[in-house]
Amino acid sequence: MASRSDDRTEPRRRFLILHGWQNHRPVGHWQRWLAERLTAAGHDVCYPQLPDPEFPILKDWLAATEQALARAPGVEQAVVAHSLSCVTWLHLARQGSVHLPVGRVLLVAPPGPRFLAETAELRGFQLPPDALDVIHSGSLAVPRLVCADNDRYCQPPADAVYGRLCDVDRVNGAGHLDMAAGYGRWLSALRWCEDATYRLNAE
Repeated sequence: MASRSDDRTEPRRRFLILHGWQNHRPVGHWQRWLAERLTAAGHDVCYPQLPDPEFPILKDWLAATEQALARAPGVEQAVVAHSLSCVTWLHLARQGSVHLPVGRVLLVAPPGPRFLAETAELRGFQLPPDALDVIHSGSLAVPRLVCADNDRYCQPPADAVYGRLCDVDRVNGAGHLDMAAGYGRWLSALRWCEDATYRLNAE
C-alpha cells in the first residue's frame, strides 16, 4: 500500500496573474510576491510575461491571455489583473471569450479612458464608447475593483469610470498600487485570493 506521503492531490485553486504596461514582472512587485506565496501554498499559478510590455498590442495581449486561460479548460480560475491588463480583460469579456466565465476576477488600478487616449503606445487599448454596456452578462464574473483617489493613470478615479460593473474597494492615497506606491508585499491581495469575501485595503 502506498504511503500517504506518496499521495498526489490537485492544487486547490488556479490563479492567473496578469501584469500591466511596462511591467517585466520584477522582483519586488506585489504580483510576483503574490505568485510566490500562492505557489508555496500549493495552488496552481500562471503568471505569464505578456508580449512586448513597453509597446503592447491589444490583439497580442488578448491572445496571450486566452492562451493562459485555455491551459486549464473546465477548471474554475481566479484572475488577478493590474493596470493595463484590467482593460485587456474588459476587452476579452466584451468579445465573449469561449474561455469565460472564470470564478473570480480582481481588477487593480485600471488606467482611465483619458490616459489611454493621450498615450500613443496605448491608444489601441481604448474601449469603445458603449463597451461597458455591451459586455456579455454571462461571460464575466462580477469583478472586484480596487482603486485609489490619486492614481495618476486614472482621473477621475476608476470607481467613477468602471464602478457600475464592479464591486469596489477604494484605497485612498495608494496611487497606482504599484512598486512606486510601496506595493511590494500586499497582504490584502493574498487574503482576497484565500477568501473572496475579504475587503481589500492598503495593508
